[in-house]
Amino acid sequence: MKAFIRRHPFLITSLLLASAFILSVALGSVLIPPLHILNSLLGFESLQSTFATILYEIRLPHAVLVLLTGAALAASGTAYQGLFRNPLADPYLIGVASGAGLGAITMMAHDWPKDWLGFYSVPAAAFAGALLTVAVVYWVARLGKTLPVTTLILAGVAVSTFATSLSSFLMLQSESELRRAIAWLLGGATLSGWQPVLAMLPYVVVGVVVLLLSGHQLNVLQTGEEQAEQLGLPVERLKLLLIVAASLAAAAAVAFSGMIGFIGLVIPHTLRLIWGGDHRRLLPLSLLGGGAALLLSDAVARTVLSPQVVPVGIVTALVGVPFFLWLLRRAKAQLYW
Repeated sequence: MKAFIRRHPFLITSLLLASAFILSVALGSVLIPPLHILNSLLGFESLQSTFATILYEIRLPHAVLVLLTGAALAASGTAYQGLFRNPLADPYLIGVASGAGLGAITMMAHDWPKDWLGFYSVPAAAFAGALLTVAVVYWVARLGKTLPVTTLILAGVAVSTFATSLSSFLMLQSESELRRAIAWLLGGATLSGWQPVLAMLPYVVVGVVVLLLSGHQLNVLQTGEEQAEQLGLPVERLKLLLIVAASLAAAAAVAFSGMIGFIGLVIPHTLRLIWGGDHRRLLPLSLLGGGAALLLSDAVARTVLSPQVVPVGIVTALVGVPFFLWLLRRAKAQLYW
């Protein structure tokens, strides 16, 4: 069994993602049998009008949004860990989450109209805040024509702390929106329908495609920056490209789904433990594994205290971290990084 799993990484993760997607769409206040969902999606069966409305207008767009979020966070985490050669790196290391949080909470502190403009003001502000924070970190960390990784991480931590403090201050000053802000910070964004998916998709696709094309360069970068330059790799240009692509994908995910931890940090580690650290394989596996993990977490979040919905960020931490610690303990005798 272990040999089969190790020989077929894409088959295993693809089946896991497909199963998680069908399960996520099936579960809810109204259970839709998975077989009916499959037949309807394949065009073999027409669902009752009630089921069809729930499936195509509510659950499918929600599942696609969750899948894109998980895939973007996991791929960004893989790229950041490879770029920084640091197992603690995640998509939020250089300020994406704190900047998005500051942007979102700043917008929540204002009484916006309840039309589509007010509805999308929070993700738009989160997206702008995330990219602006990364730009500030990059500007602060850059020394001449070089971008030292250590300086970049320190600048990211400092700017993140500053943005988090500002967010906390705004939350204390706006008690009426405190609950909403906390829910968003825990991954409890409530966007629904196909419009958020279409708005998020271009940024995630651009960022992820660039990361997928950078697998070989990331492998070369693991030999060290000096060695990589001697091998002809444009290290500084590659670092800028990876930071922009990973931050773009992560910022889009955070803007439309809230701040969700664990996925971008632990999924790359889990996949690396099982299938090794070749980034040409690890990056696409992260897309599949991240999407599957977040879909399963979201299904648990929507059903464990039904009809109440638990913020998915709580589930990813409570379920995912013990699993990762168990996996890490089983593999502790192996040097995998």
